[in-house]
Amino acid sequence: MKKKLLIAGLLALVLSTSSFAKDQQAISDANMTPPVIEGKSWLLIDNDSGAVLSAGDPDMQIEPASLTKLMAAYIVFKELAEGRQTLEDMVFISEKAWRMEGSRMFIKVNSKVKLEDLIKGMIIQSGNDATVALAEHVAGTEESFVGLMNKMAAELGMKGTHFVNSSGMPGEGHLTTASDLAKLTRALISQFPQYYKYYAIKDFTWNKIKQGNRNLLLYRDPTVDGVKTGHTESAGYCLIGSAEREGMRLIAVVTGTESKLARAEMVQNLLNYGFRNFITQEIYPVGKLIQNVDIYKAASNFVAVESADKISLTIPRRGDASLTQTVTIPDYVVAPVDQGQVLGNIEFSFQGKALGKYPLTATTKIEEGGIVDQLIGSVMLWIESF
Repeated sequence: MKKKLLIAGLLALVLSTSSFAKDQQAISDANMTPPVIEGKSWLLIDNDSGAVLSAGDPDMQIEPASLTKLMAAYIVFKELAEGRQTLEDMVFISEKAWRMEGSRMFIKVNSKVKLEDLIKGMIIQSGNDATVALAEHVAGTEESFVGLMNKMAAELGMKGTHFVNSSGMPGEGHLTTASDLAKLTRALISQFPQYYKYYAIKDFTWNKIKQGNRNLLLYRDPTVDGVKTGHTESAGYCLIGSAEREGMRLIAVVTGTESKLARAEMVQNLLNYGFRNFITQEIYPVGKLIQNVDIYKAASNFVAVESADKISLTIPRRGDASLTQTVTIPDYVVAPVDQGQVLGNIEFSFQGKALGKYPLTATTKIEEGGIVDQLIGSVMLWIESF
């Protein structure tokens, strides 16, 4: 038998323009009109809560062009974080990498280039040659690296994505979605903050050739620190932008616009709309004690449950600012219970609209009790059955 406990009814959290220290469901307000976006698809999300603030065909499959390099970078960053590569590694430049068409870093065939320089060439200059060189260094061949890209896409839940190359050159079946790109961007920023810094660099010089970052927002808006541009004739002009203001970070994805200026303008409009009309608040940190659950057949009388993850919520800045939270836990559990075992959940709503459901987990491991505890527990379970 389970029951719902309504905790505190309304949290009466007063929200203003000041900062407030699992994915949130989409929120909307009839009084807020999002900007008009002239592109194939777009999406605006909050980085912490995952709340969708504006969207247009976000699950439509599109050609990612050089936005593909975001996954290539994610895998390279993962290799670095897990100690399989270092920034100082010297990478051999194959003829295949050297011959890559499109945007290039202009590395020389049969030379060796420091891995960190290739990262800069891939991110800042959008070099197809640098990307293939990194792919071959990590996985032996670009084809093997693409296998890693698709494996990682599946692990991240990028259901509308399939890669056929590492750089984003047009290819049959090389597709993704705005939703998947936002998910990937969010993972990259949260998991590899030490490497995300490369996306804010405005220019890089290699082989005496200085190239500027193609993300025009880096030069216009000091709060923007990434992320990546993309363009092919068939994909149009695409841009993923991210900015942080007063501790709130947003991610905007726009695909299929008509020009470099248009993609920058569309992303800027989305970011401004998000920051001016919404606010993100940390409700509970990781490990916040929420409630106790009775436990039978154990020496202990109860086990505490806590928030499994940090819980952040994004809501409109204006209007009635009350949140309701509902905790759902069982009347009791039977030992043994593992630490981290999910025992319930907590749900939030704002103005009657569901915002999301988050797991509650056991704070400690509870072993089965002795003979007396087992007998008492059996009696309690017998009573509960009536």
